[in-house]
Amino acid sequence: MQVGMIGLGKMGLNLVKNMINNGNEVVAYDLNEASVAAAVEIGAKGAKSPADLVSQLSAPRTVWIMVPAGNPTDSTVSQMVDLLSEGDYLIDGGNSFYKDSIRHSEMAAQEGILFFDCGTSGGMEGAAKDGNFMIGGPSQEAFDHIKPLYEGIAEKDGYLYTGKPGSGHFLKMVHNGIEYGMMGAIGEGFDVLENSQFDYNNEAVATVWAHGSVIRGWLMDLAQEAFAKDPELSKIAGVMHSSGEGKWTVQEAIKEDVAVPVITASLYQRWDSLPQDTFTGKVVSALRNGFGGHAMDMKK
Repeated sequence: MQVGMIGLGKMGLNLVKNMINNGNEVVAYDLNEASVAAAVEIGAKGAKSPADLVSQLSAPRTVWIMVPAGNPTDSTVSQMVDLLSEGDYLIDGGNSFYKDSIRHSEMAAQEGILFFDCGTSGGMEGAAKDGNFMIGGPSQEAFDHIKPLYEGIAEKDGYLYTGKPGSGHFLKMVHNGIEYGMMGAIGEGFDVLENSQFDYNNEAVATVWAHGSVIRGWLMDLAQEAFAKDPELSKIAGVMHSSGEGKWTVQEAIKEDVAVPVITASLYQRWDSLPQDTFTGKVVSALRNGFGGHAMDMKK
């Protein structure tokens, strides 16, 4: 399949690699020329502009945008709606707010363009191989056209057409809210151990918990990796940043009168960490960096 990729950050470039490794032809564009060169090095065709990218694709075109949520996505979607034609496909694989995705779908539909909101999970590792994708869009029939792309780049059973526009990013939003709670609990657990009367080896604890315990999983693997590099996470400031999805989940839950105390508490915990320095914050910061490459505040 032929795909145009706009946005070659840590996720976009890995997705390009994943797509090429699964037999797809990729035309890549980014404002940063060095990022385009990096994509060309792994087998993509470079584009000098969004218009140049579109000109290199055959109809019906498929363009995937992977840029930050908010204004960058708004402007990119508007630009692509102007450049693409009726029957073309436009995929937003970033962490956009689902109501923005509904608006983008309506804007695209006015020009006959098929817009899909794609929640992308699995971090940088998943982007590069066996990712996880939650995809909302106009119809199952329209999705079937791009389904072969997901069959290649996703883990087995790791993609889902979720229904009408906005549903993909809504599902990813809730997924990230759950993620907040899970990371918060792991951080708190290690904080209790750190302040206990016992002398635990954090890396050894994470290792044993990652092998056969009820709380085993990728986040525990990432905790083990972080403690292997820095046993007390002494170089990391205990500050937990957030990118919006947890807040959106809580706001939507309030609108629907749904109680989400764990997710809410984990969101407040992140905000509370900004002026503080806690061991919980160190662990969560290390986990976010591990799966998504998110920046960590370091000790000065």
